[in-house]
Amino acid sequence: MNIAAAHRAKFKEAIGLVGKGQVDRAEHICRNAIEKDPQNVNLLALLGAIQIKRKRFKDAEQWLAQAIDLAPTFAKPHEDMGIAVLQQNRAEEAVSYLQKATRLDPSLELAWLNLGKGLAMLGKGKEADEAFEKSFKLNPERKKLAHAAEHHKAGRIEDATELYKEVLRDNPNNVDALRMLGIIAYSVSDIDEAERLFRRAVKLAPDFVNAIIDLGNTLKDQNRFEEAIDCFRQAINLEPTGVKAHFLLASTLSPAALSNEAIESYERVLELRPKHAGAKLGLGHMLKTVGRQEEAVQAYRDCIELKPNKGETYWSLANLKTYSLTDDDIREMESWVDNEDIGDESRVNFLFALAKAHEDSGDFDRAWDYYEKGNSTRRMLEQYDPVGTEVQNDGIIEVFSKEVMEKSDGRGDRDRSPIFVVGLPRSGSTLIEQILASHSKVEGTSELPYVQQVARTLDRNRADGINYPEALLELEEKHFKALGKDYLDRAQMHRLEQTPHFIDKMPNNYPSVGFIHLMLPNAKIIDARRYPLDSCLSCYRQLFGRGQPFTYDLTDIGEYFLQYQRLMDHWHEVLPGRVLTVQYEDVVTDFEAQVRRLLDYCELPWENACLRFHDTDRPVRTASSEQVRQPIYSKSVHFWRNHEKRLDELVEVLQPVLGRYEQYEYINKT
Repeated sequence: MNIAAAHRAKFKEAIGLVGKGQVDRAEHICRNAIEKDPQNVNLLALLGAIQIKRKRFKDAEQWLAQAIDLAPTFAKPHEDMGIAVLQQNRAEEAVSYLQKATRLDPSLELAWLNLGKGLAMLGKGKEADEAFEKSFKLNPERKKLAHAAEHHKAGRIEDATELYKEVLRDNPNNVDALRMLGIIAYSVSDIDEAERLFRRAVKLAPDFVNAIIDLGNTLKDQNRFEEAIDCFRQAINLEPTGVKAHFLLASTLSPAALSNEAIESYERVLELRPKHAGAKLGLGHMLKTVGRQEEAVQAYRDCIELKPNKGETYWSLANLKTYSLTDDDIREMESWVDNEDIGDESRVNFLFALAKAHEDSGDFDRAWDYYEKGNSTRRMLEQYDPVGTEVQNDGIIEVFSKEVMEKSDGRGDRDRSPIFVVGLPRSGSTLIEQILASHSKVEGTSELPYVQQVARTLDRNRADGINYPEALLELEEKHFKALGKDYLDRAQMHRLEQTPHFIDKMPNNYPSVGFIHLMLPNAKIIDARRYPLDSCLSCYRQLFGRGQPFTYDLTDIGEYFLQYQRLMDHWHEVLPGRVLTVQYEDVVTDFEAQVRRLLDYCELPWENACLRFHDTDRPVRTASSEQVRQPIYSKSVHFWRNHEKRLDELVEVLQPVLGRYEQYEYINKT
């Protein structure tokens, strides 16, 4: 093969790799070939186009300038140069290059389209419209997409959907229409359909970065972190300087409990865009998680400088628990609370932060007023049905009967590694996790979402409407084993230390104790419990990110506690001795004895490190992160008395169970 033919083959190979999304390999081939033939216009132009795909616009200009110099009548490098400078908001230069490209080759539909964009940026509306029309004449499909986009932007979703579907009827492989329909499906919470459409678009165009990011975001919303992370990394590989992909990667690494990697990703976002307020906030959360409190405070302060009306930042400072907001902070927050320019979500954050600040100063009456306003506002934003919770628990109790538990006992995966810590939020689960994770044989992971995810797999492909938990009644031993293995496989990505045991401290797993027992019969299950009034009030005083919709009304919280008590009583009845109940008040007043009790239950040898749990530098991902980095203390015991005169409603709801906790009603604080 002669040299020219060899270079044509390399060019064709590189084009094929770009089409498959393998941009790294394509770039490598181009660079190697150009070293041997520095004046190969096709390879120079292709390398420039690859740099545009990777958003390396300055590099693209360098290679495209060489191609234009060598072949001034070659239209494609002019088109790509126009696109490169247009992406850098240099509209006048872009128009010059794109006008020349369209003169050299009037059939370049994308050149006309980008020329229209450049002219519009320069305020030349009439000329821009003419350029757009020429683009649309060359590609009527694009005109239909443009009209659909106009409908979409204006909120005429049905009209937009119909036009996108028309495009797909004529061309089933139009990736833009597939993506936009996916975005519409996502916006109405049809997640399965959105995922299907995004996957189809990415399969057809493996280098379609926006569709890859959309797919990753859809997977992230389903807590399918590993798949989402792969998508965002793929997008970054295609566009290394793409801020959105880096930010979404960081915000997925965070709930995936990959804290140090999340910090690196947030820092990369800030390298690319130093004034990215979201990255500053996310970085603060991660620095808090790994115990770097001073740096976390600085990140939050930086975020306030960038976006002073973002209430979440002030709440994040207040939520450090060991940090006090200043008088200046309080005045600033009060100036925003009634500002009509902020949304309800931000207002709620300001209200909770103000409540915490006044509580810290001992002004409990004023603090309560803010808690009440914050909770009532947030309750309106939540969808929670207490009757639905009771009905759901009725179904759980009926399915997980003593007979069923005895019949199915021991059928699941017999792996001994999981330790589940369940209960209500703010009841000491983080403290228990920190104690156990200080043991050399135990790793603390996070509040993992996988028990519920595995349970939902039983709902698939059911035309008869029978779902979890009733679907469990049809399962055989092999199915229980498969469910247990599915959970373990999902949790594996969080087991960075590969210790013999790991902790899943999702508190919302308490209704699933029976399910956990059936699929993982050797797993340990610990119920973190606290005096009811402190437990419920602590929930009311905490603004949760998501997942605890019952916590914003005192009656809802009280009734939820009764349902929690009811279910835990059921588990103790049908699975006697299976669950270890650990009372927070016992832990803080008789610490060493409770640590020994925990280790004995988990069949772990004694290690003094568990008494020094506060010395560990492991990431802690909950609202108690700073508190559990302190030695054991009892100042939170009976904190409810500070707000006692406001709690008549809660006391009345909890009356049926308060007598069971009488021994904890009066405890000497030390």
